Amino acid sequence: MGKLLCDSSSAAVAVAEAPSPAPAPPLLTWPTPDPDPPTSWTAVAALEDQQRRRLHWIWERGVAWKPPATLPLPPLVFRLDHAGEVDADGNCLFTAARKAASAKPDARDLRHRIVRRFSHLYAAAQAPDRDAIDAAVRHLYAPDLKAGWGVHVVQELKLLAPKTLRHHLDAAINDLVDLGIQREMAAETIYRERCIAVNNGDSWAKYMSVSGSAEDEHNIITLQYTEEGLLTIDENRDGHAAAFGDDIAIECLATEFKREVYVVQAHGADAMVDEDNCVFFLPHRPRGEICEPPIFLFMKGTAWCGAGADHYEPLIATVLQNVTPDKAAVVL
Repeated sequence: MGKLLCDSSSAAVAVAEAPSPAPAPPLLTWPTPDPDPPTSWTAVAALEDQQRRRLHWIWERGVAWKPPATLPLPPLVFRLDHAGEVDADGNCLFTAARKAASAKPDARDLRHRIVRRFSHLYAAAQAPDRDAIDAAVRHLYAPDLKAGWGVHVVQELKLLAPKTLRHHLDAAINDLVDLGIQREMAAETIYRERCIAVNNGDSWAKYMSVSGSAEDEHNIITLQYTEEGLLTIDENRDGHAAAFGDDIAIECLATEFKREVYVVQAHGADAMVDEDNCVFFLPHRPRGEICEPPIFLFMKGTAWCGAGADHYEPLIATVLQNVTPDKAAVVL
């Protein structure tokens, strides 16, 4: 079909109708981004709303880190992504650190490497340094049960039972039971008399070597107390209890990797902190030089006493390009 046009001589000419022009191509050839895109923090379980919002804000703006003068790097800004759950088997610090640092040793090997690192440093330390380490170990694993109740409702003593002597311990407990002593009291007496107390650097190395595997030389015995006295005994009959990582172990990891280790703690409303202050970056620096950017581990705080929670998860740090440190959410 066409339409009639008239020229100056009134002659009718059939002209084919031209097709409609094609629309101009869009300036952007990729899809419009989601105004609120999901992040790795969206899927992290057991976070309260205030924790998730704060972590997302930090994720958007980044974390600034200034390298030491000995490291030829400019200031860097990192985006921190949650790298997934790890098993809550007592080895989570080493599993998470291995993933965050892309390290080759498995979690058990990494545990033993940091114990060897600690033992070397402890043996070479001067007496005042060893005394300070011993005091820190006692505070963690052999506290004075006459004090500390204004902070803690429950306190623990950690003891090590050599596997080769376990049947002797059981026999000694049964002897006391046969004399009419309640079994729990008998067990407390024998364990405290005959097991190794974790109260100095040497016993810490034995304790931190325990990964809950069949190859361990010791089983961990845990005595829990309230201010009124003994609450319960975890005799760890199956031998699966592992030594949880602590600040001493994290400093040894930092020294082993020659990198700072930052523990990112996120606390909920029950910790009595507001949203702007619910995320903390706790530094652990190596004893010696720093050769690479830091690694980051995540810890979910649970309740006020959870300020020293047990479970660690890995974070992956990616450098944000074209972001200056003054724009970052956190400056380390």
